[in-house]
Formats: sequence, structure tokens, C-alpha cells
Amino acid sequence: MAKMVTPDAISTILANPSPDSFSDLPEIIVQVVDLKPTGNRYMFSASDGKMKIKGILQSSLSSEVISGSIQNLGLIRILDYTLNDIPTKNEKYLIVTKCEAVSPALEEEYKAEMKTQENDIVLKPKQENFKNDIKMEETGIVLKPKQEIQTKSAAQIVHEQHGNMAPAARMAMTRRIQPLVSLNPYQGNWTIKVRVTSKGNMRTYKNARGEGCVFNVELTDEDGTQIQATMFNEAARKFFDKFELGKVYYISKGTLKVANKQFKTVQNDYEMTLNENSQVEEASNEEAFIPETKFNFVPIDELGPYVNGRELVDIIGVVQSVSPTMSIRRKSNNEMVPKRDITIADETKKTVVVSLWNDLATNVGQELLDMSDKSPVVAIKSLKVGDFQGVSLSALSKSNIVVNPDLPEAKKLRSWYDSEGKETSLASIGSGMSPSTKNGARSMYSDRVSLLHITSNPSLGEEKPVFFSIKAYISFIKPDQTMWYRACKACNKKVTDAFGSGYWCEGCQKNDAECSLRYIMALKVSDASGEAWLSAFNEQAEKILGCSADELDKLKSEEGETAYQMKLKEATWVPHLFRVSVAPQEYNSEKRQRITVRAVAPVDYAAESKYLLEEMSKMNISI
Repeated sequence: MAKMVTPDAISTILANPSPDSFSDLPEIIVQVVDLKPTGNRYMFSASDGKMKIKGILQSSLSSEVISGSIQNLGLIRILDYTLNDIPTKNEKYLIVTKCEAVSPALEEEYKAEMKTQENDIVLKPKQENFKNDIKMEETGIVLKPKQEIQTKSAAQIVHEQHGNMAPAARMAMTRRIQPLVSLNPYQGNWTIKVRVTSKGNMRTYKNARGEGCVFNVELTDEDGTQIQATMFNEAARKFFDKFELGKVYYISKGTLKVANKQFKTVQNDYEMTLNENSQVEEASNEEAFIPETKFNFVPIDELGPYVNGRELVDIIGVVQSVSPTMSIRRKSNNEMVPKRDITIADETKKTVVVSLWNDLATNVGQELLDMSDKSPVVAIKSLKVGDFQGVSLSALSKSNIVVNPDLPEAKKLRSWYDSEGKETSLASIGSGMSPSTKNGARSMYSDRVSLLHITSNPSLGEEKPVFFSIKAYISFIKPDQTMWYRACKACNKKVTDAFGSGYWCEGCQKNDAECSLRYIMALKVSDASGEAWLSAFNEQAEKILGCSADELDKLKSEEGETAYQMKLKEATWVPHLFRVSVAPQEYNSEKRQRITVRAVAPVDYAAESKYLLEEMSKMNISI
């Protein structure tokens, strides 16, 4: 088997760092050494017996390792690859994008034998006691090695081979288009060819380092692999008008980092950043073959687990109704924004409301209204799942809507609707959903625990906050606590008295004649297992007390302390469902639990009964 290893295979790879897919490369068979997993991929060293180079198998080849086709010390035939630089080291990295298994594991690592040019006498490499003179007693021949055998790194060899090339020639060698799946943070020069399948709005931000702007795009290559690219400040201003939704571009000189799983919106381990030195070139029409927007549809009846979570969903459905445009005041800046609701249905015989905002409401929304009598099919990418009316969907600035898309799913849905769907009784996903299946990030029925479970485990949330649901009665709201703070009407941040008159907002960097009050309330709750203190902020406190902080302050000032305390008592001994976070807090050098209300709702006795029946069923209790 060892004879099947291609002689000087690593040298062949180094001499062809970026082969074209149609190039006629010689057969490359290497031994896999030191195979080990890294994330969803596998790292290894490719060896031809004389030289080694570090490499990685792209994620699509992981199944070959798991199945046992590719083994440590086994042989593989490399069919396609890319050779990349590691910027922080003087090394090369082999990215294997296509290969096939040739042999299972050999008994040991293969070591090639070397022969002298003059007499074909075999010399074993890396002899520990290699002497300057090798004397063959039987033949009387004395061999003088011309030079000491040295192992050179891949980077050294490539530098020797190409170091004297002109810059343009070296650039031409790395002009090969690479698939997104092969990219990683250790690469140097690369060029990708991608379609812009989602483009966000330009956003501004302010932090301790100053102000800036940012926007991002989602990119898709011809294999359907996606990645998110983000641009800040100068790069954002440079490329915002350059990138157009649906067009195809060549992109190079960007950087990659591991994607934040909490905020990533595409299925990729990495995210890309483009700076002002990055290169973006639009591809000509004849080169624009990258597929259109890639969808990963979620059936309407399976939306429950996504409620109030960070993960965005793609949906496809038949339009049932379209509302007129309405104007909604945005809390953050009091700006009026257009909104339109559409109701869609799918083959699960469920419906859901999708809220469209801004241009989507006025442009695509109007188009849907004009053709609503024809019940068009819509495919929508990147929707946030909320809990309004049980389950609802809301479009974001990055959302993309395709009307009557040319997709197999759309044709199947149209056939179902025309043949039976339009005569079928449809139900809203929110009203028909069992409460225990609404197990989104802030569902009132997921992770239900008693107060004792929380208070008896002081280590809860030490690494990161943990979330629970509880059903409890509010037993006491302390009337002499600091119930609220003065807040900016535009951004809700705390304000201070301005010099002279009015209020100063550090966040907005401006004075205002007026401010609003926002709750920061502590309340004691009780259940059958015990009691605990919770912290509630403005939105949750308003639901508990039934009035805003401004209204409660007005009541206290106009009707007195007695009326104020009576209002607080009205909220006690009423059962509520709470979604809470638990994390440690240090106060006066003492470590305590901080239990914060993240969501609150009155008890829905029908839903609560369903939940209890399901819990009893799990315990095999019948009634």
C-alpha cells in the first residue's frame, strides 16, 4: 500500500497552490496523519513520506471520516484543493475540498526511501548517526553526500519557487474563485464570487469610542453556502451603494472570524468583515450564475419553538388577507413608521400574521393588496417570531419577500391550495397551539419550576443567566421604595437635571424640557414552595400595576399617599405567570441572587389546564 503514495506529492501541491478546476493535475495520493476533529471539520497532516503539510477537510467530507472511509494513517486521493497562507505564521495550509479514500489505515506512518543518483544505493532518511563518510565494506565504495538533507517548510519552498515573480504574476496565481465553505480565519489571499441575497439598512451607533455607522449583507455562492458580511464606518459608506440586492460580485481582501452564535442569521461557522481596502467588483451578466435567495422554510405549525428566540425563520404561504397601511410610532425616537399586516396559510392548515414595515409595507405590501383576490404565494426570508396573539411574524430591514417564486415548494403549495386548501377550514397557529409546545425563549410554559428550586440553588446563573418560568402570587410591593427613574423620552436612558432648567440626556447629548418616568420596581412573590423578591422594569411593571409610572406619580401627587398605597395593594394576591432570569449579584461584598422579570402575563386558565393535563399525561396519571 505504501507504494501507492504519490512520490513528491507535497511538492506537486506547493508548485500548484491554486489549480483551476479544469486543470490537468497529476494524481495526488497522500497519507492522512494526525487526523483529529475541530468543530464540524477534521484537521490532519498530508504526508508523502518525505514532506508533510498541515491541512483541513471541508465540512462536507466529515461524513467520510465518521463512516470510516477516511481513516488516520489511511490514503486519500486529492481531487481538488486550495493552498492558503497562515498570516501569523510562516506556513501554508491545505484546504481539501474534494477527495476520495484509497486505502484504510496502514500499520504505521509511511517513510519514503531515497536513492543516490550515482549507484542507486538505498539510503534511509533521518539516520540519527549519519556520518560524513559512508563506507560500504563489501564494495569498497565511499559515498560523499553532496549536502545535508534538510526538511523545509511549505512556506520556505513556495518562497524559493515564486519569490522572484512579479507582483502581478503572484496575484494571478491566487485569483482562483474559492467556495465559501473553504474559507477560514487563517487564510490570506482569496476571492469569492457571491450573490447579495439580503441587504440591511445603514445604521448609526454611539459608544465610548465615538459615533459610527454599520450595515451588513448576506452573501450566497453557487453551492448555496451563505455568509454574513459586515462593514463599519468608511467601509460602510464606500460599499453601501455598491452592493445591490440580487447582483453578483467578486470580493477579496476581507477578514473572517468565528460567528457569534447568538446573533448569526445564516448557517456558517464564520462571519466576514470588509474594510475600506477590501475589493468588491460586480460580475458581468454572463458570469452571474449564482443561485437566487436560498430559503430554509419552516412550516407554520412548527413555529412554536422559535417564539421570542434569536433565530430567524423563512416562511412560505398563500396570502389570505392584506390590511391597509397604518402608522405606528416608534418608541426609540417617536418616528412614525408605516406598517401592514398580511395573513398567510400553508399545507399544515394553519395561518399566521406577518407584519411588514417601512418600504416592505408600502411597496411589496401594496403589490400584495392589489393582487390579494388571486391569493398569491409569498416566500419571505429572515422573519422574527414573536408571541403576539400566540405566535406572530415580523419583518426586519434585512427581510426579503418574493411573490409567486419559481420554487418547487411554491408549486406544491399552489397545487394544494387550488385543489383543496381554499375550501379547507384554517385555524390560527397561536390559538390552536398547545401551551407546552410554545417553548420559545420566553414561553410561559417552558422550564416551569417552583420558587424553592431557584432560591435553594444559589449557584444558578454563575456562568451566564439562566431562564425559568414560574406561576406565583404577588404578595407585597414595598410602597416606600424608589419606584421609578426619570428617563429621556427619545431613548429611555436616565436623565439628570440640566444647568438652569430641563433635563440632560447623556445618550442623546441634548437638553429636553420634559422627561418621562420609568419603573424599577421590587416585588415579593409567593407560591406553594416559598417566596422570593423579583425585580421588574417598566414594561413588566406596567402590566402588573395597570398604569404607567407617570400615571402613578400623578395619582400620588393629586390624591395622596393613601390612594397610592391602595393602587399597589390592588396588584397583590393576583396569580401571574412570570418568565424570569437568574444571575448572581454582589451587594456590599455579599453575593446574592438577582431574579429579574423578563415577561409577565395573567393566568389563562384554559391554557393552564391544558398544560397541567399534559404534565399529568407525562407522569402516566389519568383522571
